[in-house]
Amino acid sequence: MLILAIDLGDKRTGLAVGDSTTGTVMPVEVLEVPRGPALLESLQNAVRDHGPERLVIGLPLNMDGSEGERAGICRAFGEALGSLVELPVCFQDERLSSEEANRRMARSGRTHGAKKKLRDALAACVVLEDYLRG
Repeated sequence: MLILAIDLGDKRTGLAVGDSTTGTVMPVEVLEVPRGPALLESLQNAVRDHGPERLVIGLPLNMDGSEGERAGICRAFGEALGSLVELPVCFQDERLSSEEANRRMARSGRTHGAKKKLRDALAACVVLEDYLRG
């Protein structure tokens, strides 16, 4: 099953795709669109382009595992997106996903700007990998 993972941010939203059959995951893109109708439209286009059967959205839990305000915002946004594109939505703990993305890029030789552009898509990869590991 093809899955689109979304790392929802305030300024940037990272996307990754993965296949639950093979376990492969790869970064797709980073959308630099503010959260709201424009982001919903961009994500609707991404769903059309990649044809996933499910969405996985990173859920920003507090370090103690509780849900705060940001998690509620992500849940509401994810449910709105799922209704719009008529796909099931799952939420996955995204704690430390950006730190893991940074660790993966640490010795990549990329410039700071290149890392910044890739970070959110790699964070979406981490979220999706965790989801697939189950």
